[in-house]
Amino acid sequence: LDRQIAALKAALPKATHDAGVWHVPDGEARYAFGVRANTSTNFTPEEVHQIGLDKVKEINAELEVIMQAHGMTKGTTGERMAAMTKDPKFIYENTDVGKDKLLADLNKQIDVVFAKLPQFFGVLPKSKVTVKRVPKATELGAPGGYYMGASLDGSRPGAYYINLRDTAEVPSWTLPTLTYHEAIPGHHMQISIQQENKNLPELRKISGFNAYIEGWALYAEQLAGTDMGMYENDPFGHIGYLHDAMFRACRLVVDTGMHAKRWSREQAMDFMKTYTGDLNETEIERYAVWPGQALGYMVGKIKWLDLRQKMQAKAGAGF
Repeated sequence: LDRQIAALKAALPKATHDAGVWHVPDGEARYAFGVRANTSTNFTPEEVHQIGLDKVKEINAELEVIMQAHGMTKGTTGERMAAMTKDPKFIYENTDVGKDKLLADLNKQIDVVFAKLPQFFGVLPKSKVTVKRVPKATELGAPGGYYMGASLDGSRPGAYYINLRDTAEVPSWTLPTLTYHEAIPGHHMQISIQQENKNLPELRKISGFNAYIEGWALYAEQLAGTDMGMYENDPFGHIGYLHDAMFRACRLVVDTGMHAKRWSREQAMDFMKTYTGDLNETEIERYAVWPGQALGYMVGKIKWLDLRQKMQAKAGAGF
């Protein structure tokens, strides 16, 4: 870490405020490659930008319906979600005891979903998954949550890491969807089945195509609600699902905005805040240094839904 810090300090004098890859040599070609590699499509940045704008409009309308139904009518949907984020009833105590309770609650939730899996899937993962706290040494620069797969020999279970640097950043209404994404039926289920498949060569067991992996995790968030009924008695959790869907739609707009349309970091943050209620500075910095990676999520989900629709039409009542 000391060597990394020294390298970054040495690079800092050459840094500019420009967030987009357009400002480096061959920037336009680099970004076009980033879009292709991360979405597994031939979409242009302009096409992805428009898909994002369309999705933002669609999800905003869904949010409006559910919020109105629960008496939340004041301000934009983004402002209403920002107010929910600050509501003390959704915040765990920012103490070790509060953080332990949060982890225990999430592990219980995983057990509930695990028990439901056989009703919806024919192939199930053999390995288990546990929720862990992001190590304190790295939590300041880490995302809100991420997944680490089980070991190939099955000796170590999969782990869904959640960032607890400040519990105010992870209000309870946002947690169900994050759990369905990172653990079950999201990353843990898909990646474990891939690793446990004895008919695949080792390279296929560990490879990960961004739109395939992240697209499934986003599809899993929706699946948990529409098929598995996980939001039936949890309207705030349902809003959390739509918040995260909006977040991923906004990514399409701001990533292409910064790298292809020369948006500033501030423009990107303003757009995110308007529609999600979050400033998301850490996220914007992530997109700046990882051009195109944030596009795979929603583009991948759209493809999974398209494939599902085709399979439903083909299988009919047997789906």
